[in-house]
Amino acid sequence: MLRAMSSSERFVALTLAWAVAGAALAEEPAYKISPESAPAHKTSLDQAPAQWLERMNQALTTRNYDGTFSHWHGGHVEMLRIIHRVQDGTVSERLASLDGSGREFIRTGASLTCYLPDQRTVLVEQRPPDESLVGFPALNDQPASFYDIREVSRTRLNRRNTHVITVSPKDEYRYGYRLWIDDSTAMPLKTQLCDTRGHVIEQIVFASLTLPAHIPDSAFKPEVSTAGFQWLRNESAPPAPTAATLAWNAMRLPPGFRMTARSAQTLPGSADPVDHLVFTDGVASVSVFVEAQRREHADQPAVPESAAVGSSSAFSTVIDGHKITAVGEVPPDTVRFIASQLKAEELPAVSSRRH
Repeated sequence: MLRAMSSSERFVALTLAWAVAGAALAEEPAYKISPESAPAHKTSLDQAPAQWLERMNQALTTRNYDGTFSHWHGGHVEMLRIIHRVQDGTVSERLASLDGSGREFIRTGASLTCYLPDQRTVLVEQRPPDESLVGFPALNDQPASFYDIREVSRTRLNRRNTHVITVSPKDEYRYGYRLWIDDSTAMPLKTQLCDTRGHVIEQIVFASLTLPAHIPDSAFKPEVSTAGFQWLRNESAPPAPTAATLAWNAMRLPPGFRMTARSAQTLPGSADPVDHLVFTDGVASVSVFVEAQRREHADQPAVPESAAVGSSSAFSTVIDGHKITAVGEVPPDTVRFIASQLKAEELPAVSSRRH
């Protein structure tokens, strides 16, 4: 089935498989945090809601932690383990399914390796070095115009004092969050991803969590055997400096979204670089891949295609002979909106001769 897909569609299929395992978010198991590994922390109970989110983001990105959590979506529950280490300025992470699928995702800095035994495939790609395998909202100053951030209660969750913070969207283009943040460690003990009506789409609850001072290198070795697996590599590839190129941009965007990254990548099965654009509102993000349409498909009518797995939505269409594929943890209408608004402008060729 993979061979019948375009390279961007194949990448999206693997990305959605990755999102199922790593997207934020189940039934509430007993929660414990290792007291000897939880550093003493003086906290202010009167901190603003946004400050609790800032503390949570700092804890998630700067601390070592090892935890198991249950992930609920679409009526299915899966147990996973996340190991996170910061050592000498480099972040290492390992996310592994504990329910028999054998899926593992290991990140070292910007390099991410996805082991997918159900597809007998290993995908190696580059990701932003600050992008965790388990997604939680990271806010800057801009999202305040598009999200309502509040502390709705202070409660105890499995013997821990927590602050319940809601991040509610003000329109239909983004999802919202409910977060149970531990008062002592600022770690999120429970997270719910919600649609615009407040219905829970996905949920995560940690069953156990420790904050060890040292995590050995052996913790980031895969357990899955890759004998007979297909290896696919998604690598950055700068465009040829002497060729005329097309600059793809969105003519319109949902309120608050802006383009924050542009690169050229070589996706598995594609001989030519594929343009990769990233659009974000400061919380939610959408990746768009632009791929020249194959000659054998050039005369076929463009049929838009949609896909959704949990909170991740994907939409593909054809614009000016190019396959446009948008994927992100946003409502389906958002990826459709962004993909449909892409247009290309031809840039003049850049001479490689020195003057």
